[in-house]
Amino acid sequence: MDLKETDILGEHIDQHWYYRSKRAAMQRFLGDINPSSILDVGAGSGFFSRALLDHSDATEAWCVDISYPQDHDAQSGSKSIHFRRSVEQLDSDLVLLMDVLEHVEDDVGLLADYVAKVPSGAHFLISVPAFQFLWSDHDVFLEHYRRYRLHEIEDVAQKAGLKVLRGSYYFGAVFPIAATLRLLERGRGATERQPRSQLKQHSPIVNATLNTLSALELPVLAFNRCAGLTAFCLARKP
Repeated sequence: MDLKETDILGEHIDQHWYYRSKRAAMQRFLGDINPSSILDVGAGSGFFSRALLDHSDATEAWCVDISYPQDHDAQSGSKSIHFRRSVEQLDSDLVLLMDVLEHVEDDVGLLADYVAKVPSGAHFLISVPAFQFLWSDHDVFLEHYRRYRLHEIEDVAQKAGLKVLRGSYYFGAVFPIAATLRLLERGRGATERQPRSQLKQHSPIVNATLNTLSALELPVLAFNRCAGLTAFCLARKP
């Protein structure tokens, strides 16, 4: 999760359709996986691990991000959250990499490094932005290296030593809208403006409409290997 987007949305991030929908998709994608300890890589504010702490038996979360000014600890209800710039070996049985691997040049290397830090049997949930043809100023602003097709992120997981359990796209309902807008933007040619995030606060009606469209996808999330703005991959360390 990018801290730049946290800064844009501020305290209202849990009301924004994109993050509400991605949180719901994460929980749906995990299914009956009920972790005891969470390692959240590139965690930013810890939005996703906090959601899992609230809705699972997990007793703690380790949020790792090189953007933190210093290590510190916090609480989510009665559960502990440890914010760290780096970690060594952990007993975490669920590792989250929510929109992280696109930020590094060596995606296989980073993932393999965290595979080595957790025990066998640990699950990994990965999300990345989908389809390189959707590349835009949004990706430049967030300092992305690439976007992925589903088979590409699954290949990264396998090369890092994981066994892929399932993968799918999400945000398929809004995919045509986003693709049209980005292709129109590209068709207008390069401009002199600074790259910026396309994430913003919407009116309540727009926010509710996009949230509803995304929620309608959840029952068929596991079957969408066609198109979407995000690619999810669930894998396990043998």
